[in-house]
Amino acid sequence: MKTTINFTPKTTHPPQSPTLLITGATGAIGSELTKLLSERGVPFRALVRNPHEATRLAALPGADIWQGDFNDPTTLANALTGVDRAFLLTNSSEYAQAQQLRFVSEARQAGVTHIVKLSQLAASEQSPVRFLRYHAVVEQAIQQSGMNFTFLRPNLFMQGFLGFRELIKQGTLFAPIGDAPVSLIDIRDIAAVAVAALTQPGHEGNTYTLTGPQALTHAEIAATFATVLGHPVTFTDVSPDTMRNAVIQAGFPVWQADGLIEDYAHYSRYEASTVTSVVNDVTAQPSRSFADFVRAYAPAFA
Repeated sequence: MKTTINFTPKTTHPPQSPTLLITGATGAIGSELTKLLSERGVPFRALVRNPHEATRLAALPGADIWQGDFNDPTTLANALTGVDRAFLLTNSSEYAQAQQLRFVSEARQAGVTHIVKLSQLAASEQSPVRFLRYHAVVEQAIQQSGMNFTFLRPNLFMQGFLGFRELIKQGTLFAPIGDAPVSLIDIRDIAAVAVAALTQPGHEGNTYTLTGPQALTHAEIAATFATVLGHPVTFTDVSPDTMRNAVIQAGFPVWQADGLIEDYAHYSRYEASTVTSVVNDVTAQPSRSFADFVRAYAPAFA
């Protein structure tokens, strides 16, 4: 199937039925999701801000690339025309709530029937964690829109450790979390659940809490790195201020760094240790263990 990149209103392209729109398609989860859809022969439309930076995505069979911006309602309306189901994911920033609410409004007006939204475990408008608050606000807007929904609420991403790979190469891992366990999840499993929710019936109205098969402390995570990689990796519990300063120096925006510290406070209160079987229930495949993740990404930590 030919891959196209569209810069004009899609009314010139009769929609397939049903048409899937994938947002966040060039990110970590979106890349896995679009790859799975393509492998299964499911055509999809992908919203990207700069199509010329979407080379990998454009090469996938079945991909239909649409240029758009969450801050530009006109481009959202164009991309949503004829769409039946949509996957909603934005960058995690101080603008995410407004951007996602704008998308929900445009999707409702376009006649979208089902939104699969990437949320976060324990999303709540009363949460002290900014990420959990904004996800809850958007979830509520989707519920009130009258569209069908599926909310995916994953725990901490295993792939998040790739951002600390230079430290892990040097045998160091640190976080302000103490000995609290976290049931972290591989994003490949999140993508597999998203594919099911987008392409199969029976997921409407469900909120899925997505975790890996076990809850691990960061000391156990460090030990897994050491065992699989074959060199010592030691975990050190640090203060929130130490962690905040380190991630800001590593290039995190202040808003995101502060949100990360709120996340870790949430983890340290033993609020993210629940283990569910949802990945297996939905996909008929067990969720990947942390050791599976490290083995798959070992070259990045070598």
